[in-house]
Amino acid sequence: MAALLYASRADDCSYEIALVASNRADAAGLRLAEAEGVPTFVLSHKGMERLDHDMAMDAAIREAGAEYVALAGYMRILTPEFAGKWEGRMLNIHPSLLPKYKGLHTHEQALENGDSHAGCSVHLVTAELDDGPILGQTPVAVLPGDTPESLAARVLIAEHQLYSRMLAKLVTQESSPEWLREKVGEIAMALPETEERESHGSPGWRIAGGKYFAHLNIRHHGEPHIAVLAKTSGQDEMAALIEQDPDIYYRPAYYGASGWVGIILNRADVDWDHVSHWLQRSWRAVAPKRLTKLLDAADEF
Repeated sequence: MAALLYASRADDCSYEIALVASNRADAAGLRLAEAEGVPTFVLSHKGMERLDHDMAMDAAIREAGAEYVALAGYMRILTPEFAGKWEGRMLNIHPSLLPKYKGLHTHEQALENGDSHAGCSVHLVTAELDDGPILGQTPVAVLPGDTPESLAARVLIAEHQLYSRMLAKLVTQESSPEWLREKVGEIAMALPETEERESHGSPGWRIAGGKYFAHLNIRHHGEPHIAVLAKTSGQDEMAALIEQDPDIYYRPAYYGASGWVGIILNRADVDWDHVSHWLQRSWRAVAPKRLTKLLDAADEF
């Protein structure tokens, strides 16, 4: 926790600590956070149902305005309900090179098995223990004569370095053009007979050998947006969408004249189901009937 807090004080750090929360009033991290002017919250789990405690923690985190959760020595198994609320936005660090040695006694296991390297992993948190997607790892060499304690001390140094870097990367990835391109491409390429092909120097997706149904606009023509462009029914619908929610939609230069609307992606809390809906709708607008019938048949199952 201290490593994350002090890393956040760098001028170029992409995150700040909104709250330090614990289920233990004697946690040393609470005293440090208070001394550094960071808000704190403590609620003992004793006498509470696990889900009730998790929901109280969730409420405190959200009230503080936090958008991500970084576990740092929080030694409780989280309920699936809590994990689900923060899916993709909660991360943890584990002292092994996952998937090796989930759970406790990781250093002992590395030494007993004669591993050349131990290490640490930062991963997204899921309902399964130490099982979420890995964001980054740092190997740490095992030295002759190492004990679990000496190995743990070196791994801890690596943990302090890795965790802050991975947290900073996570909170900025959703505004990264590379990540957004990959995310949009994943959705688009799941549609039947789709191919990715550049159009006017930008990523685009079309029916194989046919018409385009989506373009990725990366701050073109001086616009501040990274956006996916999708086909509407025409100027009236596009104008109505923009008037209804200008924080989500805008009229893109060049394509707007043809009824394409921009769906802004470099913003907080993008609803990817909403983006998927527009990509599928746009795909239907240009796909031949044989393909739309194929998709309709698949949807029935």
